[in-house]
Amino acid sequence: MAYQPLPFRAVAANVLLAVENGQSLTQCLPPALNQLPPEQRPQLQAICYGTCRWFHRLDGELNQRLKKPLRKPDRVVHHLMLVALFQLRFSEQATYAVLNETVEACRALDKPHLTGLVNGVLRAAEREGAPEPNDDSSRYSHPVWMVEKLRHNWPEDWQAILDANNTQAPMTLRVNALRFRREEYLDLLAEAGIEARPTRFAPHGIQLERPVPVERLPWFEDGGASVQDEAAQLCTTMLDLQPGQRVLDACAAPGGKTCAILEACGELDEVVAIDESAERLPRVQENLDRLDLHATLKQADAADIDSWWDGTPFDRILLDVPCSATGVIRRHPDIKLLRRESDIVPLASIQLGLLEAMWSILKPGGRLVYATCSVFPQENHRIIQRFLKQQEQATLVQINADWGRDMDTGRQLLPAPDSHDGFFYAVLEKPDA
Repeated sequence: MAYQPLPFRAVAANVLLAVENGQSLTQCLPPALNQLPPEQRPQLQAICYGTCRWFHRLDGELNQRLKKPLRKPDRVVHHLMLVALFQLRFSEQATYAVLNETVEACRALDKPHLTGLVNGVLRAAEREGAPEPNDDSSRYSHPVWMVEKLRHNWPEDWQAILDANNTQAPMTLRVNALRFRREEYLDLLAEAGIEARPTRFAPHGIQLERPVPVERLPWFEDGGASVQDEAAQLCTTMLDLQPGQRVLDACAAPGGKTCAILEACGELDEVVAIDESAERLPRVQENLDRLDLHATLKQADAADIDSWWDGTPFDRILLDVPCSATGVIRRHPDIKLLRRESDIVPLASIQLGLLEAMWSILKPGGRLVYATCSVFPQENHRIIQRFLKQQEQATLVQINADWGRDMDTGRQLLPAPDSHDGFFYAVLEKPDA
């Protein structure tokens, strides 16, 4: 008997189960896409991202509709119904197709005993419409702890942050300054029929009116531009790069900032890019190759300087630390399912440890830029406060910018629905010996 591939809704249910069990979409979606014919892959991706984005609202509704939770071996069917609810509430898919094909997907998952339940729950959902969310977790579709933490840390902004997290992030480009001026590349986009405008704050940034496949972007394969959010592009504006400097990009993968550093100043002495992940480091090299740039790549824990550092200090260090990634949830909605409140304290410890280690290999007179894609103060300006108490000789450089919020020890960008992600930056300098 020939192998029958699973229907895409069944594949989506398996992906969501994997996310619930701790895998990121970046990990579990690519092999799932390979299970389907090419024409179904965009739909699978959209459904998985969309269901993660609205998971807490959809899960709240589904739990109300179920008399009792499904047994653990049947948990995949719970996710199958979430996929169907997402389509009923947020897509243009015909209702009958959603209902009928979800029941068939239930059979394909070898759960024929649950087809009646699936059919009954979804028909009631279609007939009755979406219920009014009964709490802020469902209303804003975020985990309870995240809602409360944002409410506490950002009493004036928490709702706007949650709303921004549920929007579709724009597609933003960084023009390769070694190849094109921004105005030139905007003209090339216009000739290609792609509507776009300059970013407000990043000097080489361009935001597209709507996303397009990278193959449509002029000179993309030849290194004319890269996809990078506006907030992430701002690091090079703070590094004060000059010819002849030795620069370190710690925690570099996937390499967007490494490449931005090299594009910003073409006469640097050396750029070293470090990442702990053997799986992610090749991506850095791929980006460098496409842009025809060169950096020294090292696989290592940046904090363990004895294992990789050659003893020559760095003029500039970009430290984009591992963090909760709560500023980029709109791009990675699975963060809502993966991140736990208990992660924040250990992350803060890692961040401070990395900062202390990088400070020790910064040249006197050198500059270090500390960055996160988090909106939690515990990972951002409070880390800098703690560090400055320990390192009295460290100088905090005020960031004179027309973006973000001044947090005394750095600047905080909150995610903007029609623009940049959430990001934090602080600039530190080491006095001359």
